[in-house]
Amino acid sequence: MDSHGRDEQRLVWAVMGTDIGPLMLAATGDGLVNVVFHASDAVRLRALERLAVRLGREPVEDPDAPLLAEAIHQVRAYLAGERHAFDLPLDWSLISGFNRQVLRALASGVPYGTVVGYGDLAGRVGQPGGAQAVGAAMGANPLPVVVPCHRVVESGGGIGGFGGGLETKRKLLALEGVLPEPLF
Repeated sequence: MDSHGRDEQRLVWAVMGTDIGPLMLAATGDGLVNVVFHASDAVRLRALERLAVRLGREPVEDPDAPLLAEAIHQVRAYLAGERHAFDLPLDWSLISGFNRQVLRALASGVPYGTVVGYGDLAGRVGQPGGAQAVGAAMGANPLPVVVPCHRVVESGGGIGGFGGGLETKRKLLALEGVLPEPLF
């Protein structure tokens, strides 16, 4: 245990039901480390296997672990339209280099209810012309929703891609008032 009563070696996870489908959240003693869309049994098992290999420890289901319980609470409040920003420690160990730089810039510089173009975000991290690399970073985001890759869109007005599926991206952007609510 550390001085705050956390077990730094634990890797905990839980699945929460949401209007955008089941989400799996995982956390270490350093913070929230992974959010996985469409967390069916098969998707969850693959994600847990990847986490075990990448982090070198076996994930344990524990939705009551304090950091994980708080993350679930904040994600639930966000999806209910009651929270516009997350206040969670994040464990960035699943991402590095340029991708980490881009995701940190996204997390700190693109607030709720706004969008940014892939090329604009590339410029913010000193890589003008790096729109495709930013797209790759969005696809590698281990913390979607919390690190809001759904807020990155095409400069020509297109919605762009999204690992959680375009319908999920539309729902998140509608939640934030960027797009109208889907008709059906």
